[in-house]
Amino acid sequence: MVLELEPRYGSIIFEHIPHGIFTVDGAGKITSFNRAAERITGWQRGEVVGQECAKVFRSNHCEHSCFLRSSIEEGQQHRDEEVVITRKDGSELLVSVSTANLEDENGRVVGGVEMFRDLSMVAELRRQINGSYTSSDIISKSASMRGVRELLPLVAKSTSTVLVEGEPGTGKELVARAIHNLGPRKDKPFIAVNCGALPETLAESELFGHKKGAFTDAVKDKPGRFAMAQGGTLFLDEVGEISPAVQVKLLRVLQEREYTPLGGVTPEPADVRILAATNRDLTSEVSAGRFRQDLFFRLNIVRINLPPLRARAEDIPLLVNHFIAKFNALQGRRITGISEKSLSLLMRYDYQGNVRELENAIEHAFVICGGGVIEVEDLPPYIRGERVIPVSHADSGGGVFAVAGHNAESTAELVALDAQASIGPLQNAEATAIREALMRHGSNRTRAAAELGISRNTLWRKMKRYGIE
Repeated sequence: MVLELEPRYGSIIFEHIPHGIFTVDGAGKITSFNRAAERITGWQRGEVVGQECAKVFRSNHCEHSCFLRSSIEEGQQHRDEEVVITRKDGSELLVSVSTANLEDENGRVVGGVEMFRDLSMVAELRRQINGSYTSSDIISKSASMRGVRELLPLVAKSTSTVLVEGEPGTGKELVARAIHNLGPRKDKPFIAVNCGALPETLAESELFGHKKGAFTDAVKDKPGRFAMAQGGTLFLDEVGEISPAVQVKLLRVLQEREYTPLGGVTPEPADVRILAATNRDLTSEVSAGRFRQDLFFRLNIVRINLPPLRARAEDIPLLVNHFIAKFNALQGRRITGISEKSLSLLMRYDYQGNVRELENAIEHAFVICGGGVIEVEDLPPYIRGERVIPVSHADSGGGVFAVAGHNAESTAELVALDAQASIGPLQNAEATAIREALMRHGSNRTRAAAELGISRNTLWRKMKRYGIE
């Protein structure tokens, strides 16, 4: 038995299905556009109906291999084809599209229909697993970073050694991976090694490998990082930490393009592109005699300097939105944004840990946030201007803490509080108001929150903070 769907149900499904759907006429002009399509693309239906779909979606398939056109002209259906579209705000988005033609009651083709779904979660997971980052993953609108983004494709095409400089957390490895993924070696290994984490006694073996019997515990041959990166890219992070002895051997590799494993006698070819990074000023290190000048010259063929986040504060809103999208994808959340007060605090903070510290702050907010928008209470205490410092208390066996603002100018501003009285008078008044509102409404949190002028999630967080059951 075949059940026919009533027309009124069709319109309900069209508007409420979670996937984007639009239809076009025979000329490729949009005739309908559902709510999910608006949400995914950023376009409102009034802006796109009557427009050519190719001009709206600006996909990498629109010009030469449009699946929707293929369905209309050839009657061929397509399912779950991955394409990249450009949203209204200019950002690119990976989507999966399925297409079919539309026929009238006489079987005449009158247009086509396309359904598409957001694959940003899949794309983010792929990037996390494969490290397949490119220059488009460097989120910035500042002039200093714009120059870096424009330089990367040019650098990637070359074979020259690159030195990336910048403070910790500025994204040096992201830049290195982008160079690798944009270049001809992208299908070969990308091997990263933190030179600062290598014990001096094992650094040579880790980089160049060793032969069986090279030392007491060398019971078999072991390939080093150069062998693992053969044909690809070796990223030497914190290269300024390498010992003088290993600096000599690294210099030879860069000069001769070959290396000899520890305990070996025959040189092996090093078909490896070297990318290096440091948070030190290597020019000063050379002057101080801690880094070889000839090695510095070999590494410093192309130099990329990454500015700290505090020097490009205009990028903070972009990065916040990027990290919200990232953690939504990784954690399956649906946080839609951040409040103005929260963003204002993030804009004023001095990021010593740079982009990594901002990312950590947003991840912290995801753990705490119980609603759909990141509020001030969801941010780490140090972002909010609070810190709790344990101090000694000779007269008490209990715990005592000093609470200070983030920008406190002297220890005189520290206020010692006993653990049993760890909130001040303003917080006490707020806690009392919450208790009384809950009592008036029979512990109904929704009504209590409405009376207090706060959201139910904010009320819940404050109850947790003040220990209110």
